Amino acid sequence: MKILILCNNDLGLYKFRKELLQEFRKRNYDVTIVLPGGPFVPRLKEMGCRCIELNFERRGKNPFADFSLFCKYRRIIKETRPDAVLTYTIKPNIYGGMACRLLKVPYIVNITGLGTALENPGWTQKICLFLYKIALSGARKVFFQNTENRDFMLKRGVVPGAYELLPGSGVNLMEFAPLPYPEGEAVKFLFIGRVMRDKGIDELLAAAKTLKRENLDFSLDVVGGMDEDYGTRLKAAEDQGLIKYHGIQANVAPFIADAHCIVLPSYHEGMANVLLEAAASARPVIATRVHGCMETYNEGESGLGCEAADAESLADAMRNFIRLGSEAKRNMGLAGRRKVESEFDRQIVVSAYIAQIEELTKN
Repeated sequence: MKILILCNNDLGLYKFRKELLQEFRKRNYDVTIVLPGGPFVPRLKEMGCRCIELNFERRGKNPFADFSLFCKYRRIIKETRPDAVLTYTIKPNIYGGMACRLLKVPYIVNITGLGTALENPGWTQKICLFLYKIALSGARKVFFQNTENRDFMLKRGVVPGAYELLPGSGVNLMEFAPLPYPEGEAVKFLFIGRVMRDKGIDELLAAAKTLKRENLDFSLDVVGGMDEDYGTRLKAAEDQGLIKYHGIQANVAPFIADAHCIVLPSYHEGMANVLLEAAASARPVIATRVHGCMETYNEGESGLGCEAADAESLADAMRNFIRLGSEAKRNMGLAGRRKVESEFDRQIVVSAYIAQIEELTKN
């Protein structure tokens, strides 16, 4: 069985889908991955996967560059002759899907999130929906990670064939085991994610500034690479004692272990993996009340919610968490662990893909 995977990021593929890759290799599937180069490509190769490095702008809107990407996908698919193609994220889904449809190669699509282009009404949204409709019309299965994304696409007639709802990418419950809750009165907040506007970084900095003015006892660590130019603002926030910025990290487990609460004020998500990993580690979360985030916690039980793009609402949630007693904070983390054990085991996702691959082999 020859599997070809199209994606836009080596880090996401390795962190959130390595168990699926391991299952493919265990079954002696021949796995080829097409993706931009990155520090996790060697690890993917060590797993026995062949990697074809193909760089492109994830959020670029140049039609000539996008047509070139479609042509490159078409060429690679013709050369590798896969039995099935798996696609993740917007451009691989659209242009990889179109290439598969043209070449009549079975393909399975994963809608990992809608992204800014589809979230905001306008011509960009109309064009993106039109392209998605073409790309998904030949898919054997479309996987969604939350109900809002699913309903959005179905309502607009973009998914004519089979579809299924997954619990996001799931979480590896062995890798992210419950961690002892940290001692100390000063609350340590942690943000993990790409540093960009849509992840709520502006609101996070504003909320931290508000809480510092109130002389509340807390710290805020920020972990993640910069997708947008926030270097000057992060440096200024560090100088003011609002945050400590650590850049991108290959292993976030030590940061989670040291934190009392993980904060993600994102505007939109497919399913927030960082919140699943935090909950699996028995850490409470503060996150926006948007689909892709709010499914990962129970309000007041395993986490606290806030409104998207609202720094005051975020500051309220962080303030309320600071004022909780130590035992209440610890119990909130344990409730999060119980939730992911029952709803978000990554093996659910692996099994869904294997079932679909086996269905292709039968046909």
